[in-house]
Amino acid sequence: MSNQGYADELRSEQGYLAGLYARLDAERARAKGRYTAAVDGNGGLEAMERDVHVRASAREVKRLDVADNGLCFGRLATLSGEHRYIGRIGLFDEANDYEPVLLDWRAPASRAFYTATAASPEGMRARRQFHSRGRTLVDFTDEVLGRPDGQERGDAALLAAVNAPRGEGMRDIVATIQAEQDEIIRLEHPGVLVIEGGPGTGKTVVALHRVAYLLYTQRERMERHGVLVVGPNPAFLHHISRVLPSLGESDVVFATAGDLVPGLRVTAEDAPEVARLKGSLKILDVLAAAVADRQRVPREPVAIELGGVTGRIDAETAGWAREEARASGLPHNQARAVFTEIITYALTERAIGRIGKGWLTRSDKDGWEQVRKDLVGELADDEVFAATLDELWPVLTPQDLLGSLYASPERLRSAGADESLLRVDSTEWTVSDVPLLDELVDLLGPDKAPDEAAERERKAEAAYAAKVLDSMISREDMMDDEDHLFATDLLFAEDLAERFVEQDTRDLAERAAADRDWTYRHVVVDEAQELSEMDWRVLMRRCPGRSFTVVGDLAQRRAAAGARSWAAMLEPYVPDRWVYRSLTVNYRTPAEIMAVAAAVLADFAPTVQPPDSVRSCGVAPWSRHVTAADLPEAIEAFTRTESTREGTSIVIGPPGTPGAVPASETKGLEFDAVLVVDPDTILADGPRGAAELYVALTRATQRLGVLHQRPLPPSLRGLAETGSA
Repeated sequence: MSNQGYADELRSEQGYLAGLYARLDAERARAKGRYTAAVDGNGGLEAMERDVHVRASAREVKRLDVADNGLCFGRLATLSGEHRYIGRIGLFDEANDYEPVLLDWRAPASRAFYTATAASPEGMRARRQFHSRGRTLVDFTDEVLGRPDGQERGDAALLAAVNAPRGEGMRDIVATIQAEQDEIIRLEHPGVLVIEGGPGTGKTVVALHRVAYLLYTQRERMERHGVLVVGPNPAFLHHISRVLPSLGESDVVFATAGDLVPGLRVTAEDAPEVARLKGSLKILDVLAAAVADRQRVPREPVAIELGGVTGRIDAETAGWAREEARASGLPHNQARAVFTEIITYALTERAIGRIGKGWLTRSDKDGWEQVRKDLVGELADDEVFAATLDELWPVLTPQDLLGSLYASPERLRSAGADESLLRVDSTEWTVSDVPLLDELVDLLGPDKAPDEAAERERKAEAAYAAKVLDSMISREDMMDDEDHLFATDLLFAEDLAERFVEQDTRDLAERAAADRDWTYRHVVVDEAQELSEMDWRVLMRRCPGRSFTVVGDLAQRRAAAGARSWAAMLEPYVPDRWVYRSLTVNYRTPAEIMAVAAAVLADFAPTVQPPDSVRSCGVAPWSRHVTAADLPEAIEAFTRTESTREGTSIVIGPPGTPGAVPASETKGLEFDAVLVVDPDTILADGPRGAAELYVALTRATQRLGVLHQRPLPPSLRGLAETGSA
């Protein structure tokens, strides 16, 4: 194409894009108008219906707002000469039978934009990729498909994206999705999809685009329950949090494994051996035994004064009550009612027999029941009886039970738990405690006291509403008309009371995150190799439909309780309902850096094949020997140099290294430049340390340096030694 021809095409495409933006602006104005009308209550809608309209229109406004950035990023030309423009959302020509003027990237007709090659053009003649700044088209590149030489798809746009400096947060790849990634994104599988890939293969961003695709193709099924995305740490979640909103999807809850019980935000970790014990399914027996240990019988009979006689709660009576309560199958707190009922029955039966001796027999059923009723009322006010019940069958919360278990060597022994679980601060929760606390929610059941208080409040509100209704129907003008409908003909008191309940205006993500019993339609688990068997129990509870996208790399596992195989973790829950896909191309780490990381990988996981880097950066990784006194200045020199360059940088080192971040906190993140400090100290932590060093070395997209105070580990001795950073 001549320079003039290119300039003419550029102007033509800019005109088309301007038309798309005009449509976008018009749709956005209409959506904001609908939102304002719904908020103001125009249209005479009922409150509940109005809330639905408010939320729907708010979602639409948000979807149109995020589409502004990179609205259209390419064009397909078919063999018949038709042009298909591909973008973040779909736009239609209302005046022309809603003919599409912009195809959503998730639509079936858009797929060829990502999968067509010169050898397999899929009915396409050419692909054009746009490069825009804001609403201005800067340039475009063309790729002719179906050429006889069978040349594969050009990678100019991809290389431009992977070479670009990193900013804050992960970017979407909607304009540069590769064929192997697109196949996974659009995979129609109703169960669990495992995506495994080495560092930089794009597995996380592929999983997020898969969520956007599922929300597009199965919106009615998924949007009312939303999606849960679980990541390894808060920094990672912050890093990826913009991807789905940038694709127009906001009904997503982001959480770490330490956030899965509402009200808790846990980041502390146990020692590896303790984490392994807590992460194993064997801990279920410990929890059940710990609950059973709190269901006791008295060592000595407890005297209860009742109706002028003295009754006793002895081991035999309490044992009978405990057996019946356990046999009910109810959670601990709810089974307390059965326990209480049996104890009450035994005490009152014995007391009635003594009180009524000589004048009351069982044949006098009314008299017998009246005395029982009086005695039951007396027991309800008896402090000794109440205290005894609390001692023998206490109402427990998960935190109460687990904290008291960790604090007591005797209780640990009674529950068959390892003594290493004993700790001084029994309620300083760790990430490994969260699935145990979640399990105890089901074992214990709800604490009834708050429920009873809420029920009393509800009844009080209903009583007040009933008075309001009484005053309405007592009006004289209504009493004269036999055919007039009374308020109570249309509305019950409890209905009126509910109208005064404050409406829940939180969006779906806020409501889901605050509700332990919320169930999601789909769950994404990133760095899934770190999750324990107990973690998986929590997640399976959150998604009864078992629809998961699981992302991980077994070679990067650092958790003692983490996965050693995907089958071991998934088969108990989804036998024959999980599929495996792998990503083999490294889009993040240049070949020069990946060669260094691959040498470390070969040492601790020799059977694992490192991913192939798609590019080189032309900058060799370096190492430098420093003394302890020189180390702070060397780190400062690296930070100072990188601050003058575009992009991001980080220093990664063993815990406690001044100015450095532990490798475990960088999982899933990427930076233009990385400085790794004291790799031998990181490696000293055994297999876990080797995995962490591998993670540290593969965070860089452009530049990698290593500072060492002792000789380099053998796997890193190929690094070029330099005198300065």
